[in-house]
Amino acid sequence: MSETKSSSNSWMTVLEWIAAILVAVVIAVVIRTFLFAPYEVHGASMEPTLDGEELLIVNKWIYRVSTPEYGDIVVFHTAEERDFIKRVIGLPGDRIEIKDGKVYRNGIALNEPYINGPMNEGTNYKPTTVPANSLYVMGDNRNNSKDSRMIGPVSLKEIVGRADVVVLPVKRMRLLPGDPVSTADPKAPATTSLAH
Repeated sequence: MSETKSSSNSWMTVLEWIAAILVAVVIAVVIRTFLFAPYEVHGASMEPTLDGEELLIVNKWIYRVSTPEYGDIVVFHTAEERDFIKRVIGLPGDRIEIKDGKVYRNGIALNEPYINGPMNEGTNYKPTTVPANSLYVMGDNRNNSKDSRMIGPVSLKEIVGRADVVVLPVKRMRLLPGDPVSTADPKAPATTSLAH
């Protein structure tokens, strides 16, 4: 009789372990699919904020409960069937213009202390109004970034989420800053372009 109890206890222990592993796998899948996901950064388009070989945690649910803000660093799908990471410069209804290498939002030059140097001299892009349900995004390394200047505004449907944390390499582990672009540059004049 004691062998039967021992055998029964062994099976119960095995079943408990299987149930615990299955629950852990389901929880991990739910977290990875709906809440947070790791993303690797490759390339130099977000230098100096991101060096191009980091592992980030992307908050996938944040835009289900709130709206994107100026300065958010977002991951999004592209027509090239790969994901990009860029900074939000313009929200729906904003008028974005790049004149003489300076970014203007609604006629006011942005103070952008995070960029990797000024844009090439004479860089100009015609004014564009960000459509509803879209974002205007740019890389921090303006002279080496494929962003809304080339691909146009990004649909909110294509946004994967907001990059919140750098986890690797460990020496660069940190929270990513938010909203550094909301201030206008007090030394820069408002744009004089009247084109809409």
